[in-house]
Amino acid sequence: MTDVTGEDEKRRAAAVFDALGSGYEKAFAHSEAHHRSLEWLLGRLPPGSRILDVGSGTGRPTAETLTDAGHDVLGVDVSPVMVALAARQVPEATFRCVDVRELPLENGSFHAICVYFSLLQLDRAQQSALVARLARALLPGGSLVLATVPLDVEGVDAVFMGQPVRVTSYARDDLVEMVTGAGLMVLAEENLLFTPDRPEAVPEPHVFLYCGRE
Repeated sequence: MTDVTGEDEKRRAAAVFDALGSGYEKAFAHSEAHHRSLEWLLGRLPPGSRILDVGSGTGRPTAETLTDAGHDVLGVDVSPVMVALAARQVPEATFRCVDVRELPLENGSFHAICVYFSLLQLDRAQQSALVARLARALLPGGSLVLATVPLDVEGVDAVFMGQPVRVTSYARDDLVEMVTGAGLMVLAEENLLFTPDRPEAVPEPHVFLYCGRE
């Protein structure tokens, strides 16, 4: 039986990021916190690590930074436009147009997983289930970086870079509880206000959780 609701969610999410294309990279890729989190990750990885980038977007800065350091990156995104851009910009990585919830993941198959702002269009049950599944996909001692907007909102209609979206997130403490409940340790975190590089942009709260698998 087809999950009509799930298919609609995927189509909506893909349509948003198909429309944004390279504009998303221009607005967000300059985030210093994002680059700091990648440097933290690089400091923990053995040579030639296998890394999953969830919601890989245009491939920059995440996949590009990690492949430049010699790591094997698999990026997944529901937007075919984003996947095409990433494949062109970061040919050293592998990109697949797929919903990560449908991606086969073997337990203990990745040294690290990146989840940069890719949970916000999932409901809380889906976010929790996905993070638990990603935690199991890490090797013992593996690392996961999760970044999101720490707001206590559920199913709120909003406009993101001119595109209609439905947003769900957690307040900071609830987010940490969800992550630790998945079997991850929060080793460090950064909270900040970030202003996207767009004329109409206003500062928005961001949280970066640096996590390890117990």
